[in-house]
Amino acid sequence: MNTNHSCPNCETGTMNVFHELNMVPTNSCILLSTRDEALAYPKGNIALGFCDSCGFISNTSFDPKMTEYSGRYEETQGFSETFNKFHKMLATRLIKKYELTHKNIIEIGCGKGEFLVLLCDLGPNTGVGFDPGFSEERVNPKSNQNITFIKDFYSEKYADYHGDFLCCKMTLEHISNTAEFIKTIRRSIADHTDTTVFFQIPNAERIIKTCAFEDIFYEHCSYFTKASLSALFLHCGFDVLEVATEYDDQYLTIEAKPTLNPLGTNHCTSFNPIQDIADLHEDIVSFARQLGEKHSYWNGVLKTHLQLNKRVVIWGSGSKAEAFLTGLNVGEEIGLVVDINPYKDGYYMAGTGHKIVLPSALTEYRPDTVIIMNEIYKAEISQALAELKLSPEILTL
Repeated sequence: MNTNHSCPNCETGTMNVFHELNMVPTNSCILLSTRDEALAYPKGNIALGFCDSCGFISNTSFDPKMTEYSGRYEETQGFSETFNKFHKMLATRLIKKYELTHKNIIEIGCGKGEFLVLLCDLGPNTGVGFDPGFSEERVNPKSNQNITFIKDFYSEKYADYHGDFLCCKMTLEHISNTAEFIKTIRRSIADHTDTTVFFQIPNAERIIKTCAFEDIFYEHCSYFTKASLSALFLHCGFDVLEVATEYDDQYLTIEAKPTLNPLGTNHCTSFNPIQDIADLHEDIVSFARQLGEKHSYWNGVLKTHLQLNKRVVIWGSGSKAEAFLTGLNVGEEIGLVVDINPYKDGYYMAGTGHKIVLPSALTEYRPDTVIIMNEIYKAEISQALAELKLSPEILTL
């Protein structure tokens, strides 16, 4: 392991590099109109480092200038019934737990606005959402009209915006200087200590333990376990109320409140930070071996299908698909990439140039095998295939 980077999370430890990838696309959710554009898309390097002090994992080679978050960044999962059911359940639970009725809600990194709309419609509440990739036309006009969307990154200049509840979902993993970012939020909250803060990010414990290489890609420069996430908020002036996992352990969540003390207090007793870091270190030691085994397995599967002239598609064109395709250097082994998001139809995957199509295209293509990028959607996808009168072999990552 190489040790040459200070930890941007606890600001005391050092990062030990344990996993490197070179020349990977710097964005995986950008809409690319032609195959040539997709093949020529900018590439960067990944060098994952581990902090022994707080358990934080970060891409020490990350350059934020190489990522793009704009109107052509298409990240929503809102076309999935499975995901929407989870989203509504999460919003309902938070509203009930924190009595979010006729309150002010702030969401940092609101994407296309689905979760903020849920919180404000179900409350009802007033909301402000920040995201440079927000699109006005994607919000249902029948939704709560008391929502303001600001097409910009959240920063100190928006410190005058205060909420009773501040949420940030699937955004912190895109930010390299995590302590600096959370301190910015803490300063903007100031002495409004009744504000509840809720963050959701990918669960790094699952990624490392199961060697989910499809969940490691350039945009995600920061990876958290319960220990590193709680350490971050404690370090930045918050009391930690709860840290938990959601969505079949794929997501990690934290609920916290600002404190006037220099350092916060951890009120969550569901995990042991010292043991959490020690377990993660053991998993990191075996990560390279597992990665070799997984790559060998999937390369074998794809090679065999190609030799047998079987038509193979992958279902899901998000970041997992980009990491799967580029990590295995996939070419003609995969014919198409399928996605239910109509805004992605006809575009191409960064790095490999595979075309993205809607499920209806499969009635003509008639695949022999469908590889599902996220097993949690298997039932939903199986039903969609049955409705298309297709019965291919189904494999899941």
